[in-house]
Amino acid sequence: MTTPSLEIKELAFAYPDGNQALFGVNLSINKGERVALLGPNGAGKTTLVMHMNGIHPTAQGSVRIAGELVDSKNKESIKRIRSKVGIVFQDPDDQLFMPTVGEDIAFGPYNMGKRGAELDALVNDALELVGMAEFKDRPPHHLSFGQRRRVAVATVLAMKPEILVLDEPSSNLDPASRRELADILRSLDITMVMVTHDLPYANELCERAVILNGGVIVADDSTRNILTNKALLATNRLELPVGFSIQ
Repeated sequence: MTTPSLEIKELAFAYPDGNQALFGVNLSINKGERVALLGPNGAGKTTLVMHMNGIHPTAQGSVRIAGELVDSKNKESIKRIRSKVGIVFQDPDDQLFMPTVGEDIAFGPYNMGKRGAELDALVNDALELVGMAEFKDRPPHHLSFGQRRRVAVATVLAMKPEILVLDEPSSNLDPASRRELADILRSLDITMVMVTHDLPYANELCERAVILNGGVIVADDSTRNILTNKALLATNRLELPVGFSIQ
């Protein structure tokens, strides 16, 4: 048995105002799995993701990434964890801030101590993975929204993470950009957690889905089984587009 990429046990969390966001969440994701994290707004999805790399300290329960405990009090451990859990934000402009695409992608590895030929190789490999090699010297703000999202994915891939976390990856993309990104994500050999309301995209890219609602996991099954359970979807305020059917 290989060590799971993600193992969460009895994770509970309350915000300083007393709002309890998570109630004893248990979740294990094996290396190479692609899991859609579904649920209505306010379900606790973002709070859960923020525990994966120590942005939120673990108050109760435990989170392990590739066997390593996420311990917000241990700065060296958190540095390692954040290189293992790459989060691609919903808005790529929250992630891109350097003068050129290449510099944006180099930022993370550089801060992890990579230099010279090794750094160049990480940047070039990440650009190739997302089909953006020819844009290396371009300013990110000159790119289309879909291109910027692909560059944001590359900034994370350059860190060689254990887990790729995507926050609403299909949002605001035109149909062609949506398909291009799906092709890229499908080609990656990596553990993936996709937070999304886009159920067809979840069906296309993730073989497993988890529904989080009210701070607890209420369903964990194959994506097909979850998306064909109309009562389960309705109870959790999830809807397939009109006319869409699961193949």
